[in-house]
Amino acid sequence: MIISELVRRSPVRVFEKSIHGGLKAGEIGVIASPSGLGKTSVLVQIALDKLLQEKKVIHVSFTQHTGYVLSWYEDIFDEFIRKKNLENARDVKNEIVRNRVLMNFSQDGVTGDQVLRSLRAMIVEGGFKAEYLIIDGFDFSRMDRARLSAIKDFAVELGLEVWYSCTVPSEGQYTKQNIPALLKDLVDLVDAVVILEPKADHIEFSVSKDRDTYNPPAMALKLDPKTLLIQS
Repeated sequence: MIISELVRRSPVRVFEKSIHGGLKAGEIGVIASPSGLGKTSVLVQIALDKLLQEKKVIHVSFTQHTGYVLSWYEDIFDEFIRKKNLENARDVKNEIVRNRVLMNFSQDGVTGDQVLRSLRAMIVEGGFKAEYLIIDGFDFSRMDRARLSAIKDFAVELGLEVWYSCTVPSEGQYTKQNIPALLKDLVDLVDAVVILEPKADHIEFSVSKDRDTYNPPAMALKLDPKTLLIQS
């Protein structure tokens, strides 16, 4: 399969369609679920979809060493090759590596301003003109409006689309609108909220917020519980 066909047929197209074409520059999305349901895998698949389109991505992890995150990219890309028989896979992989930056921070050891300064140094001073920012593993119980507002302003300024993961502590930690309780005082700063829900034989996607709309029609996607790959 050629790369353009792989991109066109990607289940990420369905994901984007379910939130009116996906995020736009300056917008923030959140993938939320209890621990262990595949949030990192979903973020990596979103990122890989952009990388396959020769877009630049910065992936920031607050919980895992960059080597662990890299293994996600390697494993999922290898699975794409196995299933789709991608042409020129080695050249495509080299291009992905050139267009991706992995960064790791300790939430205890760095402030929001320090993270933004590091990102600005990479994007502006370093000339790595990223369009997509993945932020994985941030503990939203320690998020405040000032920090999220600063990320929002940064995204607007530099034209970034930002996806966060959010770990929900336990079942039932959601508002009546199916928004994680951790986000209830911040949700006006977030443009899209997607929930992963465990079912008997798969993990289901549902959209809780799409801009000004809460709980729009169901997203026709699921995760394979074994491979954690998105399936339409």
